Amino acid sequence: MKASNDYIPRPVDTSAIDLPEELQQLVEQVAENVHEVWAHSRLSQGWVYGPERNDTLKTHPHLIPYEDLPEVEKQYDRDTAIGTLKLIMKLGFKISR
Repeated sequence: MKASNDYIPRPVDTSAIDLPEELQQLVEQVAENVHEVWAHSRLSQGWVYGPERNDTLKTHPHLIPYEDLPEVEKQYDRDTAIGTLKLIMKLGFKISR
């Protein structure tokens, strides 16, 4: 893989999409699952909990349950969830129960 300084991220513009109220509850569930998927991947790669991130020792302080994460980390996962749900809607899909 060749590194490039020319890369410019171009996410789909979802700023005009408003999530319906009934999807607000889904945001937290998706955010928690985002964390669970990330943590599962890290653990399967040999990472373990540690008070500081250390790429050599493969330790990370966020290998803990979602509810124990600092609020700033939960918000990162919520933002990912919101972005994903908005993209689904922008692409014309419907989310229903």
